[in-house]
Amino acid sequence: MGTCLLAAFGWGCSATVRPNSQPVSQTPGTQTFGIAGTVTPTAGGSGATVILSGTASATTTANSAGAYSFTGLAAGTYAVTPSNTGFAFSPTTQAATITTANITGLNFTATAQTTPTGSISGTITPTAGGSGATVLLNGPTAATATTNASGSYTFTGLPNGTYTVTPSEPGFSFTPVNQNVTLSGTNQTGINFTAAAGTAHSVLLTWAPSTSTVSGYNMYRSTVNGSGYTKLNSSLVGSLSYSDTSVSSGITYFYVATSVDSGGDESANSNQTTAVVP
Repeated sequence: MGTCLLAAFGWGCSATVRPNSQPVSQTPGTQTFGIAGTVTPTAGGSGATVILSGTASATTTANSAGAYSFTGLAAGTYAVTPSNTGFAFSPTTQAATITTANITGLNFTATAQTTPTGSISGTITPTAGGSGATVLLNGPTAATATTNASGSYTFTGLPNGTYTVTPSEPGFSFTPVNQNVTLSGTNQTGINFTAAAGTAHSVLLTWAPSTSTVSGYNMYRSTVNGSGYTKLNSSLVGSLSYSDTSVSSGITYFYVATSVDSGGDESANSNQTTAVVP
């Protein structure tokens, strides 16, 4: 307890100081931890993306050896998920719970994924219309096959998806005209057709003369609307008509014509005309 004495020249004080009996508490720094592991083999681990979710979220990239790590994590529950284009991982995700220590050895195995492929096959009978027939395939992959002497055909290495198979042979019609086929991890066999000799068809094309002097005309045909034209004539057509006798039943054809002058210069395509062969 302090006392103060009044002196002649001013105030003077004396006191006794006692220390505080209660110590001052201090908050220690928050402790953090880490999660680490490796993605093997390096073909799928090197450069893999590793995603952390849960108590905290983060993303990292595995190094050239497939090793990854997350640091500065608070205690809690997390999930770790690797990804890399073209690879599947086992396990796909791992849970990790941090309590009082780092977690190491949270490893994954990468396996290269392959695109499943299949085949489509069948036969066209009888062989009179099936042997040497053309079979068109449209879908995720487009292709053309020619049947063998027995009328059989096969398309291989096809990715999953829905396709249309269409046979074609001059002078023959086919039942059905085409078939839709869906591949889903398995081969499709027995996609068969029946050929029947039919009346020969032809398409007669006529056009107005060019407004300039020309040496002749070229005629082009396609089975695709607006593109994919192939020239039919081997030499310039000198008249204003052309008969296409190489058409098949059940097919729609698209035609354009061009004119060619004496210097060999060819004009742009004419307007397109369409012919549906019964």
